[in-house]
Amino acid sequence: MPKFTIETTYHLPVFRHATYSADTPEAACRLAVEDKDWSGQREDYGSCGETYVAGIWEGADAVYRGQAIRVPRHFEAAVQRKAAHFEIMLGLLKIMVGDAKAGRATASEWFAKSEWAIALGEAMLEGARGPDEPAAGGGDPDA
Repeated sequence: MPKFTIETTYHLPVFRHATYSADTPEAACRLAVEDKDWSGQREDYGSCGETYVAGIWEGADAVYRGQAIRVPRHFEAAVQRKAAHFEIMLGLLKIMVGDAKAGRATASEWFAKSEWAIALGEAMLEGARGPDEPAAGGGDPDA
């Protein structure tokens, strides 16, 4: 049976409390964001993010040495998946609005892609895997 080395990680929030003198809340927020002194930082283990796969390599103990394998989309960090999905949805919306403004019908392939994108977006909101994107020629969409 093949062996794979998997790197998993999660984001650990680090926070600090500090007092700033400023004329407005916005100015105080700006000072806080620009403040480089993190000497009083604390870790917030109660708010750490999801565990996700950061890398896969063929073989045992093969980190950075074995053949790297693309991480299947569902195992990537949710924030990265959502950002990529936003880009897809924006692209589809631009196509459909452009077609509507030009008075032309939107090609059926874009409706099919939109239905997939909607189903994937709903699955993301539910924390589920969602459908794979239909690949050109029926191949593996993660290949």
